[in-house]
Amino acid sequence: MLFRRRKPVTISERLRSIVWPRKGFARGLRYVTLRVLRLSSTPHSIAVGVAAGAASSFTPFFGLHILIAVALAFLFSGNLVAAAITTALANPVTIPMILTASYELGTAILGVESAHAASSADVMRMVEHLDLPALWGPVFKPMLVGSLPLAAGGAVLSYIAAYQAARLFQKRRGARTKELGSSS
Repeated sequence: MLFRRRKPVTISERLRSIVWPRKGFARGLRYVTLRVLRLSSTPHSIAVGVAAGAASSFTPFFGLHILIAVALAFLFSGNLVAAAITTALANPVTIPMILTASYELGTAILGVESAHAASSADVMRMVEHLDLPALWGPVFKPMLVGSLPLAAGGAVLSYIAAYQAARLFQKRRGARTKELGSSS
């Protein structure tokens, strides 16, 4: 076989690669970062798209993050591709942290006392019976209210970081292009 391994992959190596990639997580993160920075758009447009993606990632509307991010980027004249790519901030590792932070912040903002908050057993029972109206008050409302300041803060921080990174990347790219053009 042309593309066959000399030494077959063992089961333990396959299991390890599911949990931890062979080349590490940094490689994937670097790829996504460079993919966003290489977009042919202004630094402001890229940063608005990144901010829209980051803001939508902090909302509890899982499954709708890309649609929300693209709509926000469209409204604020941001880069739609950057917005869609940045929604990857909400992933299986970060979702529990985002949900917990938005719920806790929402209960603090709304002033919900722990006596009025639903226990995890009550929430699971309501979810099993699809009692969505009963879930609104103790769960969804605090999560939605708490996600708004998190989304705004995430958008501001990601805008600043993305704008600076895109500006610097494009400046260096222009200098390299100019240097290569003058040496020919």
